[in-house]
Amino acid sequence: MSDKKGSKKSSKKAALNREEPKDQYDEVSEVTQGHTSKQQTSTKEPEITENKKVSKRKQTEDANKAAKSSKTAKLEDIKLNKTDSSYDSLDFTSSATAKNGKKWNLKISTWNVSGLRALIKKKGLEFLKHEDPDIFCMQEVKCSTKKLPPEAIVDGYHKFWLPADKEGYSGTALFSKQKPLNVTYGLNNKEYDTEGRVITAEYEKYFLVTTYVPNAGRGLVTLPKRMKWDPVLRNYLKDLDTRKPVILCGDLNVAHEEIDLANPKTNTKSAGFTQEERDGMTSLLKQGFVDSFRLMYPDKTGAYTFWSYMGNARARNTGWRLDYFILSERLKENLCDIIIRSDVYGSDHCPVTLLLNV
Repeated sequence: MSDKKGSKKSSKKAALNREEPKDQYDEVSEVTQGHTSKQQTSTKEPEITENKKVSKRKQTEDANKAAKSSKTAKLEDIKLNKTDSSYDSLDFTSSATAKNGKKWNLKISTWNVSGLRALIKKKGLEFLKHEDPDIFCMQEVKCSTKKLPPEAIVDGYHKFWLPADKEGYSGTALFSKQKPLNVTYGLNNKEYDTEGRVITAEYEKYFLVTTYVPNAGRGLVTLPKRMKWDPVLRNYLKDLDTRKPVILCGDLNVAHEEIDLANPKTNTKSAGFTQEERDGMTSLLKQGFVDSFRLMYPDKTGAYTFWSYMGNARARNTGWRLDYFILSERLKENLCDIIIRSDVYGSDHCPVTLLLNV
């Protein structure tokens, strides 16, 4: 998800580009009602009877009704795409097991909520009641701790917040049923640590890191910043991995392979699919980490976690897989399942849930 405003230039590709303004769902374009027709000219003015006048009025009324109906349908589609989750029709149960036959005993969910206050207004936190994860991580919280709504104080969890210094921008959060041994904030890097991008929780058997990775921006204006970020995060994770296995989750702002987005051919110069960003992910995986989703589902297509608000992208499943669980290689045998909750709405991203036996 984009975290930086850039050029206002538009193109046909922009309708499917994932970097639309975050408040796009609050803006509904007006449907223009009207008709154009060719009129024949004549030296003699035609006679218009009363019946013809009535017929013409009826045609206009019918056309206006049809346009209004079409507008209503479009509004309903937009509403469904951004808010409605039919939780009662979703199955949140699982009996998944690891390769050793042991059932999962740890459930972690991650979600780029695209603004916590907006998510709460759309009742998005109801997801917690149904998924009931042991740990819940959020990115793009966009809210200082002083402005947290009361609904954000969810019972049953220890809560850790890392807002950006800039109000309404970035920010991460971590909810944990079990109190971590230790929690740290940031990467010990002045350039990034004011932006609320990383929370690390230490548990007995592993480290959990949740992150919101910088976006390369429209026109790739912040790609240099992203290229500096990747090795900083990679080295941080490598250091943790020397002490305990690592679970990294969050919005990594990259579709690693062509299978990870709907339109790879037309997005090679788009933020999140440049060769530089993809190479950054490859470099991370070569340091002893695995992409848990591709480990479980190496050939699964149409598996996305982000959809633009433009172009009816979510209904068409024109998406990107930007949200990940990256594991230390020695946790591969503990992996039971990873689930993309594409039917859970409230953001332009959907939640992703990891099941492990630890």
